[in-house]
Amino acid sequence: MAKSAREAALTVLERCRRNQAFSDALLGSAIESAGLDSKDSALCTRLCFGVLQNMLLCDYYIDFYITKKQKLEPKVRDILRLSVYQILFLDKIPSHAAVSEGVELCRKSGFSRACGLVNAVLRRISENKESLPDIPKNDINEYLSIKYSTPVELVRLLAADFGADFTEGLLKANNEPAPTVIQVNTLKTGSEELVSKLERYGFSLEPHSFLPDCFELSGTGDIAAIDEHKNGLFYVQDAAARLAVFAADPKPGFTVLDACSAPGGKSFAAAVMMKNIGRVSAFDIHENKLSRIREGAERLGIDIISTGVMDAAKPDESLANTFDLIIADVPCSGLGVIRKKPDIRYKNLSEFERLPETQLSILKGLAPCVKAGGVLLYSTCTILDRENSGVIERFLAEHKNFSAESFTLPEPIGEVKSGMLSLYPHIHHTDGFFICKLRKHNEN
Repeated sequence: MAKSAREAALTVLERCRRNQAFSDALLGSAIESAGLDSKDSALCTRLCFGVLQNMLLCDYYIDFYITKKQKLEPKVRDILRLSVYQILFLDKIPSHAAVSEGVELCRKSGFSRACGLVNAVLRRISENKESLPDIPKNDINEYLSIKYSTPVELVRLLAADFGADFTEGLLKANNEPAPTVIQVNTLKTGSEELVSKLERYGFSLEPHSFLPDCFELSGTGDIAAIDEHKNGLFYVQDAAARLAVFAADPKPGFTVLDACSAPGGKSFAAAVMMKNIGRVSAFDIHENKLSRIREGAERLGIDIISTGVMDAAKPDESLANTFDLIIADVPCSGLGVIRKKPDIRYKNLSEFERLPETQLSILKGLAPCVKAGGVLLYSTCTILDRENSGVIERFLAEHKNFSAESFTLPEPIGEVKSGMLSLYPHIHHTDGFFICKLRKHNEN
């Protein structure tokens, strides 16, 4: 039996809660099994992401309006969250429709006994939509936690690095829509030609504010399904990741190792900058991820990329002094991409504790593979100092034959004299990202 967009969204939210799975990994199968068309698929996606971005705020209002303070069944709370999000954030859905749909979802889910409670809570929130209770401000971290639906432990961690005002700007940006960013494959086409082709589909393309051959795209439809994507005229990659390769500055004829390469975006960007001349070795520890890189390279018309399995912390000794450039986009906490993967904010912080050791071990493992005079480019999609500059400082203390080297990016960023750059969604309008360019010197 076909499901509605709300039922499909509820299925995803329940699985996220039960299995600590990421919503973006579940949405595709849920949409397919529900038989949703493009309009309902978009609604289902919006509902899932919206609830995850505003879950703690929705809970705050739900708990305020439950008169008897009874414990809710987890799935009933999921239904309430889904309905409250629609009431508070989706203007095109009438509040009365969100209320009735919530009650119906409760009935369909086998919780008829809770229909009265769900109806009462949703009606109270709907009636008080313009005069909802204030969030207490006696503790700034708890206030930010509720307002921007970010666990208070994570708020405290960020505030310790950045302070309360900076953290609030970051948390606000994390709950705003992230644009789809595409990079022009200049091996096959030019920017003007690609724009004219994509605009015929109804897409709107805005040139990136400072990165050449890069566009922010909006519009309806599945961009991966159009011929221009299938024929490799562009690829999707956030500007921050593209800037990392820009900083590395690969040249035609270089030997390049992308050491933690999946899904391949930096390998593609390097090969395009190299004009498809030279060699790019795209390695990853997970063999099952390599096929996606090979397929992407073929689609883009890149024939200098080869793939292989490798533990970046333990490369084969035969790779010593082999590469002009090594890109180490290391495993990290992912706190810079919360606006695209809202679930990350709910991960247990203990899962991040060992990451700096892993990151350092990768840098130490790759260092011998860089030619004298070559570059080791370190990057993460997180914003925590302990995974970024903290790791670099430890590496440089042990490797005197490396130093951070300045690099220049398009204005307004310009020259990065320290060789280390942090990007933030609310400042640079990119993913949160860290880039460090390390130069290897001749050993005496």
